[in-house]
Amino acid sequence: MQYKSCIDVIKYRIKPDEAYIRINGWAFEKSGQPLEMITEINGNVVPNRLKSIKRPDVVEKFKKAKVDKMCGFHIKVYVDPEKTIDDFRFYIRSGNEKKLVKKLDRQEIEAIIDRSTISHNIEQYYIDREKIVVSGWAFTNTKEGKMKIQVFDNSEKEEKAMLQILNRADLIEAGFVSKENCRCGFHLEFPYEKEKIYKLRLADGINAINVHLEPQKLLKKQKVKSTVGFVRQGIKKTNPKTVKKVFRYVRENGVRGLKSYIIQGVNRTEKPYSEWFAEQLPTKEELEMQRQKKFEKQSKISIIVPTYRTPEVFLREMINSVVNQTYGNWELCIADGSEGDQVVERILEDYARKDSRIKYRLLEKNLGIADNTNAALELATGDYIGLFDHDDILAENALYEIVNALQEDDYDILYTDEDKISGDGKEHNDPNFKPDFSMDLFRSHNYITHFFVVKHSIMSKIGGFRSEYDGSQDYDLMFRCIENSEKIKHIAMILYHWRIHQNSVAGDPESKMYAYDAGKRAIEDHLKRMNIAASVEHQGLWGMYHVKYETKGNPLISIVIPNKDHTKDLDVCIRSVQEKSSYRNFEMIIVENNSTETETFSYYEKIQEEFDNVKVVTWEGSFNYSAINNFGVQYTNGAYLLFLNNDTEMISENALQEMLGCCMREEVGAVGAKLLYEDDTVQHAGVVVGFGGYAGHVNTGIGREDYGYMVRAMINCNYSAVTAACMLTKKELFLQVGGFDEQFVVACNDVDYCLQLRALDKLIVYNAFAEWYHYESKSRGYEDTPEKLARFENEVKKFQKKWPEILEKGDPFYNPNFPVTQAPFTLG
Repeated sequence: MQYKSCIDVIKYRIKPDEAYIRINGWAFEKSGQPLEMITEINGNVVPNRLKSIKRPDVVEKFKKAKVDKMCGFHIKVYVDPEKTIDDFRFYIRSGNEKKLVKKLDRQEIEAIIDRSTISHNIEQYYIDREKIVVSGWAFTNTKEGKMKIQVFDNSEKEEKAMLQILNRADLIEAGFVSKENCRCGFHLEFPYEKEKIYKLRLADGINAINVHLEPQKLLKKQKVKSTVGFVRQGIKKTNPKTVKKVFRYVRENGVRGLKSYIIQGVNRTEKPYSEWFAEQLPTKEELEMQRQKKFEKQSKISIIVPTYRTPEVFLREMINSVVNQTYGNWELCIADGSEGDQVVERILEDYARKDSRIKYRLLEKNLGIADNTNAALELATGDYIGLFDHDDILAENALYEIVNALQEDDYDILYTDEDKISGDGKEHNDPNFKPDFSMDLFRSHNYITHFFVVKHSIMSKIGGFRSEYDGSQDYDLMFRCIENSEKIKHIAMILYHWRIHQNSVAGDPESKMYAYDAGKRAIEDHLKRMNIAASVEHQGLWGMYHVKYETKGNPLISIVIPNKDHTKDLDVCIRSVQEKSSYRNFEMIIVENNSTETETFSYYEKIQEEFDNVKVVTWEGSFNYSAINNFGVQYTNGAYLLFLNNDTEMISENALQEMLGCCMREEVGAVGAKLLYEDDTVQHAGVVVGFGGYAGHVNTGIGREDYGYMVRAMINCNYSAVTAACMLTKKELFLQVGGFDEQFVVACNDVDYCLQLRALDKLIVYNAFAEWYHYESKSRGYEDTPEKLARFENEVKKFQKKWPEILEKGDPFYNPNFPVTQAPFTLG
């Protein structure tokens, strides 16, 4: 029998009038045959009440199998609470074959007993200005069916609270709530005093549950805590979509998977950008203070603009956005190629007459975007040059923030975040929250775009813009500026507004298809100047590119795979590489550790006989991921090490070549791959330091072909870390830093290793074109016991002690406008 199953919840409910064991989950037979659910108590088969439930999430997850949409189940086994249950078993049968799914002894049964008449879940609570907001659900099993929800302070004085009762059809759909309890959701708000402690009381006349709310703790860095239901998140707002995501996660991964989800400390609610943008705008008082500010270094900024038949309203708004800057030492240099547009000429003349900082030049003819911009550049006399399009808008404090950053260091290049603005200037959307400078991301596409400011001396050195790259002239120029720069500063503020209208690239990327070929040539020429052997291909998305680095000399890759039993998984891993890989110069070192099954050792003999590049070595100590891999490295002969989990499977035949090409670059320390779950959703596409006080994967759960934020799941880019489930690194560097730090027995070791490489000024690359399946934690299991969770938390504390600076300052490859207390790439 080939079936898959998952138990989401198992509870022993003892109510005043009935008692039953409840099992929620899903199951299906891969061939599509029907399944029978069998329950036994103390060795005797007992009847159960089965309700089939629609599980479209399971159907979606296992697209390749014949999954019945009604594969979900809600089972009740009614029992006599006065009789002792020494043994409970749950089987699934297909035809004549029966398999045990769950077994509970007396102690385990007692551990799942729930005598409360109240079922509840505090999903989220947070502070919103002067009030505390709490959301969740609660219902009672009493005959009266009435719940009382109140808030008290620590002196038992009842607080005035605004309470909304909500329908929760999502809970019914998930099988957690009956229809009669559908109005169990609540949303509660009340004013608070910082020094007080409050109690949210849920009562039904028989039982009462008190949930403590402490404003001072909420006002500190938010940490996710588990509670009697699923998750209590002290961060942001809840809504039905959030709840559905939590239940979907539970249904797909089980409660065990949810625990690791909780550990990351994420909140999947995102503030709308329009709301966030309005909150970030400087006040009139702040703008006035900026105008009065006298900087020690008052660098002059020359803003260069090529105009061409610019609509009057856009032209005026563009110029006004410069005139209104709170920093005054600027000049606006405009070269107009409109070829006699009287309206444009009149406007330029009018502004220049009123403000001597505005310069303009009327060109005899349109020279093209590059040479028109060069004509504007010839007017510039400032210390720095800023690139500005003729129909866009600068934030009022843009130049102030540029010059403010220059007080801390003599930067060669500065760039800011940006958004799009509607043609009428009323709507802001599509923000581009960028990382600090990422060379691999920049070689994949021009993520910098606007607002770009560079030293005038560098601009003069490189010779300005080149007309043969028209359409991607900025991209080409930026490459040459970067090649001649040492200090690049990213200002994580939305200071540039790129206008969307009928003729803009922002609104219609296809309007400049010719530009993408110019962009490809810009990358190719950059690589030639840097003496990097590589080819460039269009990635298939507008303005996205795939740089394929050569693997000169085709050096030996040593693949290190720790293994304990699970030979079927190991065999899939080994054969996928042996049979699929187009790169052939590799060896495999299997590090046996603590296997107990006889067939495991028989398999080792067989696989070494079959493949002469496979070698099994034995680790005699207890489990320590770091030590096991360090031990395995002693037996390697290659100049490059690929650390690979035994529960992985190669998808891309060029995966090794892709990773090696990146890793052979002098500036690169390690390369990670794109790892997918069995259902073709993303398991790993880069790691960001800071989530949950440690680190977390980003883009997890999106589809294989989904772009992810800024298309970063689909293109090569840099992160602070990648997972060692599939990580390639230079052996020389590995030995230089002392290998994996063996104080990290299970967790944190790969992130710690990557940060050691970052300390050597090496880049960590995520390669989106090296795809593997990762059937996560098959061999070692999940961190799902109190002992394992305690061990994980202890290792996180060690990590925090070792790397306080990056945890305090934030991950440079992750925009600080995205709080690490929330889901990746969401605003707070």
